[in-house]
Amino acid sequence: MPNFLFIYRNDPGSRGKLTPEEMQAQMQKWQTWLGQGVQKGWLVDPGDGLKCEGRVVNSKRAIIDGPFVEAKEILGGYSIVRAENLDAAAEHAMGCPGLLLGGTVEVRPLEGFTLKG
Repeated sequence: MPNFLFIYRNDPGSRGKLTPEEMQAQMQKWQTWLGQGVQKGWLVDPGDGLKCEGRVVNSKRAIIDGPFVEAKEILGGYSIVRAENLDAAAEHAMGCPGLLLGGTVEVRPLEGFTLKG
């Protein structure tokens, strides 16, 4: 069965708008959803959330600050899931708690490269 990458994108307008109580409730929804995915066997790796800071290395091998707040979307995190096909993987994404706050889940098939060595 193939693996897929879930790329979680947040609505930049929602950043900082949740109270601490709302943030805690949202985190509980994420833990429940991810826990159910592991229990049901479709979640291979829950991945992790991403902090806002970072660096971008370009083709000239220059290292620059980034990603930038001016981006239309904020990359929030990732997970790896297993499903029969792309449509089935997208069905799993329908339960993502980030959707309740205007976020999106990009579902991408993984090539399945392996290291030989």
